[in-house]
Amino acid sequence: MSFVLTLLATPKAVPELRHRLRDHTHDVRLCVSELVTNVIDHLGEGTPVTVRVTGTPCGRTRVEVTDPDPRVLPVLLRATATDESGRGIALLDALTHRWGVEQGADRKTVWCELGGTRQRPGQDTESQPGRLPTTYGEGYLTLTTLTCRNTRYRSRSSTCSPSCR
Repeated sequence: MSFVLTLLATPKAVPELRHRLRDHTHDVRLCVSELVTNVIDHLGEGTPVTVRVTGTPCGRTRVEVTDPDPRVLPVLLRATATDESGRGIALLDALTHRWGVEQGADRKTVWCELGGTRQRPGQDTESQPGRLPTTYGEGYLTLTTLTCRNTRYRSRSSTCSPSCR
């Protein structure tokens, strides 16, 4: 089931957007909420965005949020227990198979893929670039930063997706 909606990113729009996505999983709604909230927090209330939720050829659900500023990029932070912000991308990273950013000259799209088979920590035998401690589960997430064409993303696997080749 595909979903596409262009809207102004406002705090009021976030719960309305979750309601419109009620036929999707809780994790999909949570990822959309986090990505739209990041636009509000880092680009400002009223920024135009396009939200897309689609299926991928490998059976995952892809969430995309496109905004008009290619310069402001998401950063995976390590928030402490007392920090009031900084957990959105870490949450996205913990919930999704992979996520990333596609930059254009006048826009960027932050995307993530959910579902399908998720690798468990330590299963990535092709590379071990770094280990990131997580408070969202036991142990560590093994992450690889990959670049395919003009797309940069974090993944629990070390190969590019078919759509990126």
